[in-house]
Amino acid sequence: MKNKNNFPIFFSFAIVFGIIIGNFLNGNPTDIFSLTKKSSQEKKIKRLINFIEKEYVDTINTDELLDGAITQMLGRLDPHSVYIPKENLQEDRERLQGNFVGIGVQFSMINDSITVIQPIKGGPSILAGIKAGDRILMADKDTLFGKKIFSNKVPNYLKGKPGTRVALQVYRKSTDSLFNLAVTRGKVNIKSVDLAYMLNDRLGYIKLNRFAENAFTEFKSSLDNLLAAGMTNLVLDLRGNGGGFIHIAERIIDEFLEEDTLIVFTTNNKNETEEYFATAQGDFEKGGLYVLIDENSASASEIVAGALQDNDKGTIIGRRSFGKGLVQEDMDLGDGSFVRLTISRYYTPTGRSIQKTYAKKGNKNYYRESQERISSGELLNKDSIKVVDSLKFITPKGKVVYGGGGIIPDVFVPIDTTSYFSNSYFNSINDFAFKYVDSNRKSLEKWTIDDFIKDFDKSETVLNQYLSTLKNSTAPSFKIKQGLKKYLKAAIANTLFGDVGFYRIIHLDDKMLQKVIEIENSN
Repeated sequence: MKNKNNFPIFFSFAIVFGIIIGNFLNGNPTDIFSLTKKSSQEKKIKRLINFIEKEYVDTINTDELLDGAITQMLGRLDPHSVYIPKENLQEDRERLQGNFVGIGVQFSMINDSITVIQPIKGGPSILAGIKAGDRILMADKDTLFGKKIFSNKVPNYLKGKPGTRVALQVYRKSTDSLFNLAVTRGKVNIKSVDLAYMLNDRLGYIKLNRFAENAFTEFKSSLDNLLAAGMTNLVLDLRGNGGGFIHIAERIIDEFLEEDTLIVFTTNNKNETEEYFATAQGDFEKGGLYVLIDENSASASEIVAGALQDNDKGTIIGRRSFGKGLVQEDMDLGDGSFVRLTISRYYTPTGRSIQKTYAKKGNKNYYRESQERISSGELLNKDSIKVVDSLKFITPKGKVVYGGGGIIPDVFVPIDTTSYFSNSYFNSINDFAFKYVDSNRKSLEKWTIDDFIKDFDKSETVLNQYLSTLKNSTAPSFKIKQGLKKYLKAAIANTLFGDVGFYRIIHLDDKMLQKVIEIENSN
């Protein structure tokens, strides 16, 4: 009989491999998998592995066993110390570097076909002539249609080494044509700045979605373009931004703070402190600034918000941020896998730690804390935010700020419930939006983005077409219908114009942006 419960083995490995990781953390990274030294501890580990491989009653993959043991062990440290298996390393690196090597398409699986939603700007696919709506049927000798291929497997056929070519067979619905073309793979940018535009004659807007390696370059280019357009005040939108590299956050903060102003400092387990200061390089030190945050703004986003708030620069608007004040570093385990280990804590300039509490014997409740914010009413009412008087700090201009779990904004904006609807609608809206555009592409391509935002579907004909596709569903209330109308229009705009179309429609009744305009008009 197979033993289906391997928990005791995982638990044992979690303990004994703590010795291995201990060697690593004590400065012996090259010895992690070396079991030839004469210490009794390493002999014990080697014997355990040999016993399991040779004598255990069932066949065991010791590599998988080790992966599970390391994961379980790190889970007993803190929520952000994680194990990255070698098979996940490339995807993780791409996300942080802000680029990948491939053909450069945004795609979706529609009717068992890889369908191009948008070719990525500046990518190889545009140069090769691929257009939105194209179906990729074959890549080299691999048939990609009529199969149940999961979306996460598609990149295996399209990515590769720089300069290599992939032969594609493509069907174009708009011309009912089937043709072949070759695409030379190259570096494709993963955007860090979703959108940058002028909200009015003097107020600029930048939405930053991550602090990847390319984030500062994109941010600085956007900032320069807005300044050239006459911007005097800036809205920096960090809502939903889960973080990234600290050094990128520091460079962005440096654009706003005067030389020698403290940005952030860190301390490690040896009580060593490292401080980071602004330089003379900033191009927006005198401009007005608003920073938007929410419950999903974390890590580097909180470093930005905290540094600006503690230095009395600008206004932080929104809801309490996530609460991650730990710094990680990647450590090579020698076989292509990595440990992303927490090595220090960071503190805002006034000395605040904004790390929320966590249990060292399991992190399940850590990520459920967002549910507590809903049940406590915190997302609707600032007075429901719990603060601790002992964690009170004072900024140079006398403003009271708190540590202990996220950045509390200067101006609170409750979550918008007026246009919320069930998640069950999202997929159906996105599918309908693409199919609608795909069937009406020629007529829709005549729209400019400004005219589309102003005039598209005033009669609600398209909205009613969508509502008619909802089977076995009761008619939505007026409030939900208005939310569906806005999101459907935004989804169609996203297919036609990309992120800029989507966000410009969403922004029309964005409560945080409305608060910014209100503050602007009162000054």
